[in-house]
Amino acid sequence: MNRPGKTSSPEIAVIIPAFNEADSITKVLGDIPEDLVSEVVVVDNNSTDDTSEKARLAGTTVLSEPRQGYGFACLKGVDYLKSKPENPDITVFLDADYSDYPEEMASLVRPIIEHDYDLVIGSRSPGKREKGAMPPHQLLGNRLATILVRLLYGVKFSDLGPFRAIKFNKLIGLDMQDQTYGWPLEMQLKAVKQGLRICEVPVSYRARIGKSKVSGSLKGSLLAGYKIIATILRYRRVNAGNGD
Repeated sequence: MNRPGKTSSPEIAVIIPAFNEADSITKVLGDIPEDLVSEVVVVDNNSTDDTSEKARLAGTTVLSEPRQGYGFACLKGVDYLKSKPENPDITVFLDADYSDYPEEMASLVRPIIEHDYDLVIGSRSPGKREKGAMPPHQLLGNRLATILVRLLYGVKFSDLGPFRAIKFNKLIGLDMQDQTYGWPLEMQLKAVKQGLRICEVPVSYRARIGKSKVSGSLKGSLLAGYKIIATILRYRRVNAGNGD
């Protein structure tokens, strides 16, 4: 999927939102395939530890986003890539907690490069998942959300996982807005609405380093669950209002 006149491999940029991930960020960055990726962007989402310093020492681009929220951090990274003289062909989103396997990135982007898919979701459901990596309430919430999406939108997803790849021009066309937990789901629902070619690939998943800011507490899990359900219903109302 090279640009017109381009004969080299597609340019792939990675965006990593990070909040207090000093214990894991070096491992994440060290496992990203250097021969595959043109730039890695770590967005420090108001960390109080030395996440930024460790990311800089690893030679990555580090941005600061003081507004707390996963979506805020992702939007910051996207705006940075959009401002560059030459945009990447593909953007990969990856968490900073070392729960995903960055070395599986080649498998994640392959459907885009070889089969012209627009969006690829790394699904933890069919993949190799370490025991206890996803607590029961996270598994249940993910399952309920995918069922609700299937019932209301008629599309089957097995996961809402954050490890994903998307053509950069398609990402810009989605006009992403969510500032917090609903970012991954907003991307999937808008992609469905726009008729993008979407597929899932199995990815491995392990217990994260440190405590999750979302699923690691009851409050975080409830807030994330509320946000996901609200996002599903909001875009469904938008579809209905447009006569879809």
